[in-house]
Amino acid sequence: MSSHREAPEISKDPVADSTDLYAFVSPDQPDRVTLIANYLPLQEPPGGPNFYPFGDDVLYEIHIDNNGDARADITYQFRFQTKLRDRNTFLYNTGPILSLDSANWNSRQFYSVTRVDGMGHREVLASGLACPPDNIGPLSTPNYPALAMAAVHSLGGGTRVFAGQRADGFYVDLGSIFDLLNLRPFQNLHEQFGLNVFHRPARGVNALKNINVKSIALQVPIRDLVRGWSGKQRRNDPRTVIGVWTSASRQQVKVRDHSTDDDVCTGPFLQVSRLGNPLVNEVIIPLGKKDRWNHEQPADDKQFSNFVLHPEVAALLPPLYPGVFPNLAALVASGKPRNDLLAILHTGIPAGIIPGFQNFTGPVEADMLRLNTAIPPTTSNPSIFGLLGGDLAGFPNGRRPTDDVVSIELRAIAGVTFALVDKKFTPDAAAGGLTDGLTPNSVTSKFLDRFPYLGVPYDGYHTPSA
Repeated sequence: MSSHREAPEISKDPVADSTDLYAFVSPDQPDRVTLIANYLPLQEPPGGPNFYPFGDDVLYEIHIDNNGDARADITYQFRFQTKLRDRNTFLYNTGPILSLDSANWNSRQFYSVTRVDGMGHREVLASGLACPPDNIGPLSTPNYPALAMAAVHSLGGGTRVFAGQRADGFYVDLGSIFDLLNLRPFQNLHEQFGLNVFHRPARGVNALKNINVKSIALQVPIRDLVRGWSGKQRRNDPRTVIGVWTSASRQQVKVRDHSTDDDVCTGPFLQVSRLGNPLVNEVIIPLGKKDRWNHEQPADDKQFSNFVLHPEVAALLPPLYPGVFPNLAALVASGKPRNDLLAILHTGIPAGIIPGFQNFTGPVEADMLRLNTAIPPTTSNPSIFGLLGGDLAGFPNGRRPTDDVVSIELRAIAGVTFALVDKKFTPDAAAGGLTDGLTPNSVTSKFLDRFPYLGVPYDGYHTPSA
């Protein structure tokens, strides 16, 4: 969760494992959209001597659909290259790293950014861009915030990019949820299978506290992403809505050259990981189809729609919490399709359902984050519950780093949003309060109020283990 180790094959390939995707109108730059794709999950800070590089042999991409066909009209590609100053030392650095060109920094990474349009035309926006080092400790990286900000690069025309380590901003109680869907604030109501372990509620525990990720962050003017830009956007105009997803691909063949100890990769790139909406492959797609889902394109997601229309978690909640969800139990027993979830996850929400809001991309069923770029950012008291909290700028209208997507999706699956499409349905009282007990305050490294927004990564000296 959101997409950490979510499928059998990608769990063995962490550098290509997309963990979280964010898309939001920038709060401090409301004429720009920020896109953040995180990779390489569950990084414990004391990860030396190799620490956590991006994959030199992985093609990382952020895709934007702006005409509703769930195919990329704009793709930003990122390729990385590791360079060693000295191959005869085991050290990542030989002294303090005070700048991105420090002679003390041995294992450096650089990257290129290429923009590809829907016709396949390619434009290299920049190459040789420096990543910051990983955050090691007070002797190796004594002024890490400044070092990281030096790695924010301008691509011209108002576009900025950052690629490097960040504190994982996703907060979730993995240890409890994957213990038979136990939610600590409700654990005394859990069926418990006769074990009688829990007698009272408990606070949630953030399993990702003090954990880092690798982030690719891009800030782009809205005019460069939407179709038919006229300089004046209206939130009811379908052209203001973009669909976003990220992917990682590897070449078909990898051969080890024993004479150089290098890997030689050849053949076409094959997608091994993707991510649009949070938690979809994690808890919606069944185990036997997760790898296939990772290989497919959003335009082909209709084959998975039945799992959205009849989610397994909705059927599990009533027996796991006896007597707590009687209305949900009746809804599941009726066999009615969850068209509310299909709209949230696969088509976007049409106009007329939520006053003043739509992020509908059309009838093509596809897993993408859908962002209405004409809805301004909420800068005063944004709700972590997004649309469910009355905040039109939050998930599932794109996704901001602070959005509580676990609670939002739990509540939606439990039936809160079904009342929007079936006025006769009454959600269970508990459905609107479902949570794993965490908030943005559960993230130790605080979010930034400027690009790249995710917090300073934890260092190994002060954070010896997770």
